[in-house]
Amino acid sequence: MKLVVLDGYTLNPGDLSWDALNTLTDVTIHDRIALDQASILSAIGNAEAVITSKVPFTKELLEQLPNLKYIGVTATGFNIIDINASKKQGIVVTNVPAYSTASVAQFTMALVLELCHHVGDHNSAVQSGQWETSLDFSFWNSPLIELEGKTMGIIGFGQIGRATAVLAQAFGMQVLVYNRTIYAEYETETCHFVSLDELLETSDVISLHCPMTEDTAGIINAKNLEKMKSSAFLINTSRGGLVVEADLANALNNEKIAGAAVDVVSEEPIIKENPLLGAKNCIITPHIAWAPLEARSRCLQITIANFSAFLKGEAQNVVS
Repeated sequence: MKLVVLDGYTLNPGDLSWDALNTLTDVTIHDRIALDQASILSAIGNAEAVITSKVPFTKELLEQLPNLKYIGVTATGFNIIDINASKKQGIVVTNVPAYSTASVAQFTMALVLELCHHVGDHNSAVQSGQWETSLDFSFWNSPLIELEGKTMGIIGFGQIGRATAVLAQAFGMQVLVYNRTIYAEYETETCHFVSLDELLETSDVISLHCPMTEDTAGIINAKNLEKMKSSAFLINTSRGGLVVEADLANALNNEKIAGAAVDVVSEEPIIKENPLLGAKNCIITPHIAWAPLEARSRCLQITIANFSAFLKGEAQNVVS
């Protein structure tokens, strides 16, 4: 079976190995390809299997790939694939669940801490000589915030949401959760399931960990931002489309909320017209919460295991 990896660079920029995949079948590995339909079709050719991270597979594209039997997505989210169309064509689609849980939860708290302490800005101030000329032994250029006793609101309580809750509680925070399903076993003195309105109105930090669906698209919008405390922070390490970016930029610039940190945006790579660029007290990172070596290594191992299981007729982590 011929296999083509369409965009392998972000998963493996050279610090991991594709060797285990090469032992399974005939493999062609592209670091990246152009995303127009002609380039995608050219890269795939008559291959029966592909592995992809972000190359989109629309109904129209799939109809032109009659040989295709397998798509392995090197991510947990699989919204790049038209699942209904793949089912009709009998194409097995697999994903990689739970490989980055610890990494994304850790990064979420890193963003929270950066908003609380502005470590990078203070380092830049020292490097530029501001401490040398300070009249005092200590100075700070922005408010410093202690997390203990504050409330973390978590929207979405899958594995990453749960891991984030554990870390927040370790900092002495109360946790409020809004989730489609209420899990009674997670209710404690420091963790409670509440309505969305209560979470928005009472949280000091709100962190998004829900999937992108019709119900959650644009869940952070002008109406819901109005419900938040003026001192609150918003964190998004999930999907850019959960946030109406113009509404968030407006809320930040008019100090309706105190700050935001996002690792994802609606169009990636970010475009220069994105309203969050230059917004007041807004930290933007280039979708890296998932990317520590340890997490990428797990992702690659599971990706290879998924394909190996498919070859044996024992497909795992199937989403179509």
